[in-house]
Amino acid sequence: MREYDPENVFAKILRKELPAHVVYEDEETLALMDIMPRAPGHCLIIPKSPARNMLDVSEKSLVAVTKTLRTVSRAVMQAFEADGITIHQFNEVAGGQVVFHLHFHIIPRHMSEPLEQSVQMADQETLRINADKIRAAL
Repeated sequence: MREYDPENVFAKILRKELPAHVVYEDEETLALMDIMPRAPGHCLIIPKSPARNMLDVSEKSLVAVTKTLRTVSRAVMQAFEADGITIHQFNEVAGGQVVFHLHFHIIPRHMSEPLEQSVQMADQETLRINADKIRAAL
């Protein structure tokens, strides 16, 4: 397995070198809007400590991420009146991982809507509005 790259996009967001629409933050985790959402409300949970993926994350960090994942998932369900949620998490290239900092996707789902394949960036105002909805539900 390759080493953690401190220049990945999430590391840059954590260092405040890149902007993000943050919906939740605590000492160990950050939740932010996905800039290429597969559904309105699609957000991500990342640990603040360096971890390439599930294969090298510390147990302490994984527990913190899992707690945040549940908290934010409940808020996403409420904020978007979702029928369910899909959680995605990918490990290494063969597993579909593109950004090599551990992250979990939370995607609100509705029975009548297929999961979209994201191919373009969402506009910033839409991301801000959706982030506000999730923060209000927290």
